[in-house]
Amino acid sequence: MAKGIGKTGVARAVGAMSGTSLDGVDIAELLTDGTEIKGFGRSSYHAYTAEEQSVLRAALGLWSGPEVEAAAKVTDQAHQTALTGFSDADVIGFHGQTLAHAPRQQGTLQVGDGAALAVALNTPVVWDFRSDDVALGGEGAPLAPFFHFACAKYIDAQSPLCFLNLGGVGNLTYVDPRFERADEPGALLAFDTGPANAPMNDLMLARRGQDMDKGGQLASSGTVETGALELFLAEPYFAKMPPKSLDRNDFSEMIGLVSELSDADAVATLAGMCAASVVQGMEHCPKAPERLLVTGGGRKNPVLMEMLHVALDMPVQPVEEVGLDGDMLEAQAFAYLAVRVARGLPTSCPGTTGVSACVGGGIVSVPE
Repeated sequence: MAKGIGKTGVARAVGAMSGTSLDGVDIAELLTDGTEIKGFGRSSYHAYTAEEQSVLRAALGLWSGPEVEAAAKVTDQAHQTALTGFSDADVIGFHGQTLAHAPRQQGTLQVGDGAALAVALNTPVVWDFRSDDVALGGEGAPLAPFFHFACAKYIDAQSPLCFLNLGGVGNLTYVDPRFERADEPGALLAFDTGPANAPMNDLMLARRGQDMDKGGQLASSGTVETGALELFLAEPYFAKMPPKSLDRNDFSEMIGLVSELSDADAVATLAGMCAASVVQGMEHCPKAPERLLVTGGGRKNPVLMEMLHVALDMPVQPVEEVGLDGDMLEAQAFAYLAVRVARGLPTSCPGTTGVSACVGGGIVSVPE
């Protein structure tokens, strides 16, 4: 049990998340007992410099070597800077930076030294959230679903609904809030839907030297190439039953499918691929959800949101419409999970990662 956190009561937790979009570090404060959300606190964002992004990008898909060591150094330094000013937390949830994810082969790799961070910040740090899940046969991802369940309770949802996170990769959580606990069979189903912002961002960087298609401006002037879309949807991943997860680069060949298209048509087609993979994923829901709540950077792309709205027979809303923060939801999730790990509560279950039994993964490091 982490220093400063008792077995019960409300903890002030801080989550730090650096996703596969490689844009920067999100920091968010959460008040929770590890089961219920009791309140939201401060948040901040620390952007990676172009040089830092280049270092991280060079290490994607690698498991060891000098590139990985350089990426770990960038990750540690950026998080220490980003977390300055949050040292009054009872505990910090430190996700680290995912470089490679192949749960059935090499495993999963998030760089970042939580033990060193605990010493630097003089605060208990929970980290390495995914390894235990993978060791027990799970996908190690997605890990936010237990927090999504708490969010559904927080907004007083009465019927099944879905949370869709559109980061570098898309992931979907089906929540049935009629259950009392997230780890009850049937309460949750979660999986990665497919690539989301990563291919669009990579294309924009390669062709225009820009980090993203901001506001979907370029995609809005393009047309989806249906032939490329059909080839994409023929990938075996989409027929695979969940739980299932992806590495950021698993669909890197998508860029090749649009290589002959204009910039506008190419990014529009990649957006169409993202939306189509979500629509395919929704078919796995046990019951028709009443609405789809969207978090992550993709919710700020009007083209992508309109594609989902047209294709799905339900409200498609950014999470802000129910009072949540779509920029910070993932960071808040790891604050929540940190408290659960420190109190011996599960953070994943068969319905979320396919793990053989409920598991609370993570290392708790306390400052000397």
